[in-house]
Amino acid sequence: MNNKRLERWAPWVLLVLVLALWQAVCSAFAIPEFIFPAPWVIGQAMVEFAGPIGEAAWKTFWVTLCGFGISILVGVLLGFLVGSSRLAYAAVYPLLVAFNAVPKAAIVPILIVWFGIGVGPGILTAFLISFFPITVNMATGLATLEPELEDVLRVLGAKRWDVLVKVGLPRSMPYFFASLKVAITLAFVGTVLAEMTAGDSGIGYLMQSAGSQQRLALAFAGLVVIGAMAMAMYELFSYIEKHTTGWAHRGSQGG
Repeated sequence: MNNKRLERWAPWVLLVLVLALWQAVCSAFAIPEFIFPAPWVIGQAMVEFAGPIGEAAWKTFWVTLCGFGISILVGVLLGFLVGSSRLAYAAVYPLLVAFNAVPKAAIVPILIVWFGIGVGPGILTAFLISFFPITVNMATGLATLEPELEDVLRVLGAKRWDVLVKVGLPRSMPYFFASLKVAITLAFVGTVLAEMTAGDSGIGYLMQSAGSQQRLALAFAGLVVIGAMAMAMYELFSYIEKHTTGWAHRGSQGG
């Protein structure tokens, strides 16, 4: 029980220590706010600009969820296709790797030409940067199905589709939820990147404007909000994962 409590509170204790050290360094060396603001100054900026930050955060949040939702749909379907066929795996997987290696910052200007300034580039960038982990993990979960198990099921009369849907998909769920926790953080990165380049609102646009005016405290406040939203979604998926794939965690712990 003590170890569980320690694990639960360890991130918060570490966060407090980092903030205290950060504040101490800024105060001891009298670092100007426009170069590297202290946590106390960032907190004041969050209170002072709570309204604009809240509006920008809500805009970034729903744009990110739109792109993330599309990435789940495409990632699951594409991952099922790639993982269910060795030929599809051999043909599609190298192309996915090559596409994922393309810097998404280089794609944003193209999206601006196609869709203009606004939410379009943000949604698409969030999608493009987050669907790859979902696709790869779904494909891996299906492709790693033991051949012996599949042979036994086929002998018992199960068809290929039955094996994939009734055995492959449930066994892919731990991979799927692990990919969601990674993909949601990447989706926020994609949205902010697009907002800083092609947005007219949102946290990225707010940070870009604050940085150009040398209001670093406000820019750091935007970073704090983005980190908080990403961690909240990460914890949400962790909670869902523990309550839907507990058998996988118990099995790994028992081994």
